Amino acid sequence: MSGTTVEGYKLGKLLIEGKTKQVYDLPDFPGHALLQSKDRITAGDGVKAHNLAGKAAISNRTNAKVFEILNAAGLKTAFVRSCGETAFIARKCEMVPIEWVTRRLATGSFLKRHPGVEEGYRFNPPCQETFFKDDANHDPQWSEAQIVAAKFTLNGLVIGQDEVDIMRRMTLTVFEVLEKAWAARGCALIDMKIEFGVDTQGEIVLSDIIDSDSWRLWPSGDKRLMKDKQVYRNLSTVTQADLDVVKRNFEWVAEQLEHLAPATNSMVVVLMGSPSDDEHCKKIAKCCKDLGVPCQLRVSSAHKGTEETLKIVAEYEGSGAKVVFVAVAGRSNGLGPVLSGNTTYPVINCPPVKSDNVAQDVWSSLNVPSGLGCTTVVYPEAAALAAAQIHALHDVAVWSRLRVKQLNNFVSLKMADKKMRVLTL
Repeated sequence: MSGTTVEGYKLGKLLIEGKTKQVYDLPDFPGHALLQSKDRITAGDGVKAHNLAGKAAISNRTNAKVFEILNAAGLKTAFVRSCGETAFIARKCEMVPIEWVTRRLATGSFLKRHPGVEEGYRFNPPCQETFFKDDANHDPQWSEAQIVAAKFTLNGLVIGQDEVDIMRRMTLTVFEVLEKAWAARGCALIDMKIEFGVDTQGEIVLSDIIDSDSWRLWPSGDKRLMKDKQVYRNLSTVTQADLDVVKRNFEWVAEQLEHLAPATNSMVVVLMGSPSDDEHCKKIAKCCKDLGVPCQLRVSSAHKGTEETLKIVAEYEGSGAKVVFVAVAGRSNGLGPVLSGNTTYPVINCPPVKSDNVAQDVWSSLNVPSGLGCTTVVYPEAAALAAAQIHALHDVAVWSRLRVKQLNNFVSLKMADKKMRVLTL
């Protein structure tokens, strides 16, 4: 295919070819490559292999949707966009030759390697394993120490303990985000494998392909209903009818993925007691936006316009949206308590404290009458985070944003610590 054009992109040289994909350079799109899927299914390090018409398109569709979900959550991935029915464009990476496996339930090869563990044993937190990519030796399991000792150098980055820690944490986050998404469709993500690459900027990113070859999926948590490649692995002989079943399973997965990221019904409504507090409220709104939570700003004084305040509450209670109210009022804060006393929705006080009146502003929001349950935070970011965490109980997309935010905090601290260690050598 080198020299041909796909969706307007001229293909350069073939960089690598695997059992189920080809990777081409894109000379007119520096730093990027095109990954072309094959109509091929394999198992057992390629010992079992069959052509499966239509698999490339299903795989590409599945992969695109998975990475759409992960990118929307804020994870750093190599995926850029689909390119035709059977290919996609990704940032060019040098791959870490390790498969990162995460397991929620014990099954498959884990049971063979751990005699005595019952199938279905639940890992909390999920169990993580690493395997060195080596078909000739059947991808042997490697310890963390072995990965560090190998000193893989990829695009100038040496994979050490810090990088292993980051990939391990990223692996867990990827699994948890997709597990939550699948659970919303009544399907259990049992285990999955992923790979990482180092891009041309020296950054670790989630790479390769994630499709029905990558995981075990049990609808309703029932192994008998499995929809993944394990169905193919379990076949001692393979007929065309068997391949048709496998293909239908893969199509089912791709179809379900279209529903894994529904539009959010979450909302944060910030009520300010005075328009003079708008800057404080805009900070809350920005933090909400960063977390993927729609936010509306309203002005209403519980002291001067109680009836209007209650009309605003009724407006949102009748909207069908899942709402968290944030009350922004200083001095004598009647807004938060009035909201809390007249709605069953959560209310968070976030007073716009002034340096000359901090104690009184905060105390006004804390010292509320009995029977009221509004909470109080001081900083706009804290108000947005508290509201998002409430929504995360029912909103998978918001939960995922929060989880990735925690991951990014971990990575930032880990890299800052590494930089400081280098400076002090």
